[in-house]
Amino acid sequence: MPQRLLESYPSGSDRYDEMLQPDGRLRPHWRTLIDQLENLSPEMLRRRAAEVRDAIASDGVTYNVYADPQGVNRPWELDLLPQIVSAEEWQFLSQSVAQRARVLNAVLGDLYGPQQLLSEGLLPPALVFGQRGYLWPCRHVQPPGGVHLHSYAIDLARSADGKWWVVSDRTQGPSGAGYALQNRQIMARAMPEALRDMHVQPLLGYFHTLRATLTKLAPTKGEVPLIVLLTPGPYNETYSEHAFLAHTLGFPLVEGVDLTVRGDQVFLKTLNGLRRVHAILRRMDDDYCDPLELRSDSALGIPGLTQAARLGNVLIANALGSGVLESTALHGFLPAISERLLGETLMLPAVASWWCGEKPALDYTLANLDELVIVPAFSSMRAQPVFGHNVTGQARRRLIDSLQAQPHAYAAQEWVRLSQAPVLSRSGDYRLMNRTVSLRVFAVADGEGNYEVMPGGLTRVAPRQHRDEVSMQQGGTSKDVWILRSPVPESGDADANHDGSDGDDTGDSDIVAAPSSLTIHSTVDVSSHAGENLFWMGRYAERVGNLARTLRTTLQYTTDGQSESRGMLGSVSWICSQLGILMPKAEPRPTLTGLQQSLHAAVVDPSAAVSVTIQLRQLYHSAYQVREHLSLDNWHALNRMPALVHERLNTTGAVQQVLGNVIDACSCLAGHAMDDMTRDAGWQFLMVGRHIERMANLALLFDNFLQLEPARQNAALSWLLESASSIVTYRVRYRRTPEWLPVLHLLVFDVSNPHGIAYQFRMLQHYLQDIASQLGLLSMSIPSHLSEQLNAMNLNDFAHGSATMKEANEALRHLMRDAVSGAATLSDDLSRHYFTPLTAPVSQGV
Repeated sequence: MPQRLLESYPSGSDRYDEMLQPDGRLRPHWRTLIDQLENLSPEMLRRRAAEVRDAIASDGVTYNVYADPQGVNRPWELDLLPQIVSAEEWQFLSQSVAQRARVLNAVLGDLYGPQQLLSEGLLPPALVFGQRGYLWPCRHVQPPGGVHLHSYAIDLARSADGKWWVVSDRTQGPSGAGYALQNRQIMARAMPEALRDMHVQPLLGYFHTLRATLTKLAPTKGEVPLIVLLTPGPYNETYSEHAFLAHTLGFPLVEGVDLTVRGDQVFLKTLNGLRRVHAILRRMDDDYCDPLELRSDSALGIPGLTQAARLGNVLIANALGSGVLESTALHGFLPAISERLLGETLMLPAVASWWCGEKPALDYTLANLDELVIVPAFSSMRAQPVFGHNVTGQARRRLIDSLQAQPHAYAAQEWVRLSQAPVLSRSGDYRLMNRTVSLRVFAVADGEGNYEVMPGGLTRVAPRQHRDEVSMQQGGTSKDVWILRSPVPESGDADANHDGSDGDDTGDSDIVAAPSSLTIHSTVDVSSHAGENLFWMGRYAERVGNLARTLRTTLQYTTDGQSESRGMLGSVSWICSQLGILMPKAEPRPTLTGLQQSLHAAVVDPSAAVSVTIQLRQLYHSAYQVREHLSLDNWHALNRMPALVHERLNTTGAVQQVLGNVIDACSCLAGHAMDDMTRDAGWQFLMVGRHIERMANLALLFDNFLQLEPARQNAALSWLLESASSIVTYRVRYRRTPEWLPVLHLLVFDVSNPHGIAYQFRMLQHYLQDIASQLGLLSMSIPSHLSEQLNAMNLNDFAHGSATMKEANEALRHLMRDAVSGAATLSDDLSRHYFTPLTAPVSQGV
């Protein structure tokens, strides 16, 4: 038996141990994994754990804990050790979960239909109608195919005797399936040998079935089905999972503002106009979905959605009103209900539960408080479980008073000591610890009356030892769940039970596969909301690159020690201040120290009016909402960018290095945009955003540069070329030190320079014409008007000492100001024509 890794593992607990038998020996299905871990050095084990953390950070997997200082960027946490379930045990669990899903689906059909369970006394009416989860407007709504519960999740706990018990049912928009797949993909990188050698079952079949079921049941009337994933938005705690699922399933990720009901049908507001939506996979709570008939104060829902579902014009998964089954008080009634509706004995028992709305149950709860867990009877109450044995003194008195005052609002559950499983110490030392765990399992309807259970799941881990609360909101972590295959008969084909995936799900997670009978379309449905975020993603990517380049160039001139460089710093400082970068007050020549401090603040200070940190956050915010439109490599590059800048940058050299990294990352994003993205309308708006921002930046830069005296202009020509990313082009083309007229031609008049103003005019004309031909409604004269003004100018009129120089400079300054204001006007016009207003708009100033 292995000793080195297990020697510090606590044993002798009164809880069931997932890894060890009562006599301290390894359970058979754990042996292969522990043997492999024993062969890893402490350093290698730490490296594998670091790979998991790095993969989570790189993939941008987050779970937003409310009131957490890390906000929307709080990383998901995954332990290196999985929870392992044997093939024999899984056979019982999967059958039991599928049966329970069928029972609950039948209960929903009855509660919103004939209500026989109520009339026969199998369910107390007060338990159903006394909660907000029952939606009266959904009475008699018949979902397509009679399926109310398209996806289902169940939380399971194992007691000390090894038996599994149901803790809770998740029936509204069950979360966690996407996290389970992400966990598996990360573990496939960190522990590929163990996944292969242990023949762990793959997970992708669950997602294939989910997509196929929605496609099959969607009321299309012969049309190609459009299925969307409805999210409350980026501030929801599981938004990261919503974006991942949308990308995996190939569904547009939409918010309520992206959908509208016209003629009792649901439509997606796309850049190409309205497209009918046939099915909605929702991750929004029931009552928020329709402010017209459900919750009137909801700003997230779609007015008229309930009526569209009532008429059978749209499939909603899960059906509206399914949240009524999340009441823990229902558990005690389900065994009899299963016998009545299915004629089957319920295979998987729930933790003994008592609804305090019945007087005998309340009396029992008060008499046995120390052995019970008090939970809200209805999910809408949002209260945390209270363990009776932990409540003493005045807190206990208040709890009893609450139970007696509102007994119908509470349920009591038997306190089950959760099983424990090994976790790797976070301190980096080579040892295992035990933590209590709870298993969440997922099932999906197959559209034929049965349910397919995901051969895996999501294990949630308590943050501290012997703690029975494993909520992710309370700081819990997660484990991948490995379901082992049944042993292959020795005489049979070695691959008889193998689907060729090696159980590692290491391939591309995109499972989109349209049935052969469907017409294949080349167009992409880009919502107006997504189009707007792609537009601003392009603008912010360009904006942060421009700012970083200007700051880096200016910092270089503060450190080279050349007298001519110091002589131009007053001019450069003034231009920077005109660009919005806060400069020191000393005029006309700021000190080097003061200038460097101001430039440092423009990199790291989140409170500065203009800073790289702020621009990176805005870029990330826009990109975060269009993750499903980005390749994995593109998202990895974006996800790393906010971490490039940190407050510990206290030297000019370090700041310059970071600015270089930011510029490289922005160039990487530009490459992804050109190489990874389909040339659809969303891409067009991304490119328009980039060129609008570059045009405005160059025009503002040149407008202020032209206000310098000719002598000061000549001194700062190299700075201007480097700030405009054109110094190398100039040197290759002219082979001499910068001179005014060649610099002016390169940066303003040259249509071949991608960092020149004329080039921006030309490209904006090109992309706007493409958008107009694809989408219509557009009549934009700004780029062509600006080009006509520029073409009317003569380069020789700008020569220093020329009689026409002053007049030419004034005309060019006027053109630059027109370009800056034109960028703002063009941005507003695009928003008015094509974009849906955001529910929480980000700053969009030019």
